[in-house]
Amino acid sequence: MIGIEVVVTQVSGLQRQDLERWIANGWVRPDEAAGGYAFREVDVCRVRLIRELRDDLDVNEDALPVVLSLLDQLYDLRRRMREVGEALGGTASEQVRRALAEHLANRGPLP
Repeated sequence: MIGIEVVVTQVSGLQRQDLERWIANGWVRPDEAAGGYAFREVDVCRVRLIRELRDDLDVNEDALPVVLSLLDQLYDLRRRMREVGEALGGTASEQVRRALAEHLANRGPLP
């Protein structure tokens, strides 16, 4: 885990006051440590994402909560789908797995 000063130096274009505001808004949730915050790698990745959304993609801070919420939902669905796939791979019969794969292959692109 790393401190706030290290995060600010690791993420180009990041100002400490921006990061503190993102923490206050709940967009980044580092662990609280004695005398400050302790950031995990996933927290640093989220900081980079927010900075890129804001600076590179021109997403204004009023829209950031909506964009972050949608991305969180997407990542959660991907994680759940991976879990379903692992469960099917470990418990379903070969016949069920083959039928599912055939069904998915034949349904075509999403609308």
